[in-house]
Amino acid sequence: MPEGPEIRLAADRVAAALVGRTTTRVSFDFNRLKQFEPLLTGCQVIDVKTRGKAMLTCFENDWVMYSHNQLYGRWYISPAGELPDTCRQLRAALHNADYCALLYSASDIEVMRLKDLEEHPFLIRLGPDILGEKPSPQEIVGRLQSKYFRNRQLAGLLLDQRFLAGLGNYLRAEILTAARLHPLTKPANCSERQLLKLARTIVRLTLRSYRTGGIINPPGLVKKLMAEGKSKKEDYRFNTYNRENQPCYFCGHEIESSNAGGRKMYFCPFCQARPEDAQE
Repeated sequence: MPEGPEIRLAADRVAAALVGRTTTRVSFDFNRLKQFEPLLTGCQVIDVKTRGKAMLTCFENDWVMYSHNQLYGRWYISPAGELPDTCRQLRAALHNADYCALLYSASDIEVMRLKDLEEHPFLIRLGPDILGEKPSPQEIVGRLQSKYFRNRQLAGLLLDQRFLAGLGNYLRAEILTAARLHPLTKPANCSERQLLKLARTIVRLTLRSYRTGGIINPPGLVKKLMAEGKSKKEDYRFNTYNRENQPCYFCGHEIESSNAGGRKMYFCPFCQARPEDAQE
């Protein structure tokens, strides 16, 4: 599933094509949304923003299109009148005189009044968005120490959108490795210094992923790996995620994996010491 940085990058592309322009046609693949097509056609798009993994396309008449890419959804931007060569199912299309913004393969799409956004069942459960509300490291530490989260294992906590919106599996793996915390560690068992390092790492790596298009490793390491002949993005993008049985770029030990809550988690057994009281 695309994580917060990927959705924010998609929103940037959609915004560049739509914001400040008036739609010439809006269409949906779902009968339940057909009633909104005339309401949105002929309206100017005034903003495209994100809340975690959800995108909000805002129109001048105070209507909003909510969309969540889920696992397979993807936005395409095309010149007006052109459609991409894809076998995907077109779910929503927003056209103007210059561009088309096309959402394929996603079914979680709604249209609602701007005033009703805060009552949306998904949005009301979200924690702060690193790329939206931009919580400070100190604010994140406060959440880690709260009664709601302090006794949760980090493996599950970093995927809980109520804690912070937009984090997912690859960010979880890379954040915990960089912060040198085992996935089964609980905030309650961390020092203030460890929690602050974790909070700063969450902010830094989320922003880095957004700015680099998903490259999490430090720029110096990426440059070194590319000089060594690693030309594919997947060879230098991550240190831990999806690199089971391969050497950690920081210490040389083999990356390990295990399952937590039905999701595979990756970690370095040397960089991330397992807490003594941890249970799978």
